[in-house]
Amino acid sequence: MSDYEQKMEKAIEATEREFAKIRAGLATPAILNDVRIDYYGTPTPISQVAKISVPEPRMLLVTPWEKTLVDDIDKAILAANIGVTPMKDGNCIRVTLPILTQERRQELAKVARKHAEEGRVAIRNIRRDANDSLKKDKEMPEDQVKKMQDEIQKATDKYIAKVDAILAEKEADLLKV
Repeated sequence: MSDYEQKMEKAIEATEREFAKIRAGLATPAILNDVRIDYYGTPTPISQVAKISVPEPRMLLVTPWEKTLVDDIDKAILAANIGVTPMKDGNCIRVTLPILTQERRQELAKVARKHAEEGRVAIRNIRRDANDSLKKDKEMPEDQVKKMQDEIQKATDKYIAKVDAILAEKEADLLKV
């Protein structure tokens, strides 16, 4: 049972990571988590080759540890198509986030709902796997199997409620002007 709860907790964490990538008007280094540059032939996340700081609420400052990477990081941020335009400023890159329109906020809320549904589906799949493993266990008495299935369902309901709470918080953050 604890193995399945750990898997459900990981599904919650994955959903939270996806939500962190959705910006709600304020700058956060998580926006650049999926942006990778070619670092000596290896696709490497920007966070491993540069310091990402937030000097202002709507700006990220990317300072590479090697000055030669400024152009590569600039190109990688542009190529990532995340809705921002980087500006080179000497040995660093400034990424200013545009003000979100109400229409864009609605689109981001839809994306958040999609990620939440993916999290719910992952939790339900874990429930299905747990129930299948119980059914395959021929040595366990039938009443105990039923009791375990009820516990699995309660855990599933608890974790789905967590996803819903995280989604409600993210939607409120996104739609707040």
